[in-house]
Amino acid sequence: MDIFTSLKISSSALKAQRIRLNTVSANLANVETTKTPEGGPYRKKNAVFATSGASFEERLAGNMRGAVQGVEVSRIMTSPDPPKMVYDPAHPDAGADGYVAMPDINVMDEVVDMMSASRAYESNVTVVKSAKRMALKALEIGR
Repeated sequence: MDIFTSLKISSSALKAQRIRLNTVSANLANVETTKTPEGGPYRKKNAVFATSGASFEERLAGNMRGAVQGVEVSRIMTSPDPPKMVYDPAHPDAGADGYVAMPDINVMDEVVDMMSASRAYESNVTVVKSAKRMALKALEIGR
């Protein structure tokens, strides 16, 4: 594996983790949102990762020249979980029975997901910096 391959893989991971952080921040920002343009409370969103690059058939056939396998966000999945019903008759969106449909988002789970994405992002930045240092050292050998 050459330096450019590691840079391509890390850059795809950086992009994917950035999207993951954006979805987590959107979930945290909308933890109290009871009305959306689609109707109903906000629904939690998750980034779904998939490998990118050459297919198995291309790899098996030996067409590896320029084929780099990285990671990408294949889709943003909306949670199928129903909203949680909270009794708050003073809330403007409360129904006749006094219950309000709130997003089913656990703040602690979101914070843990955010920390995990942040650590993965930092790890990939470290890989990019290491590849840069290796390239600079390789250039110094030629002097």
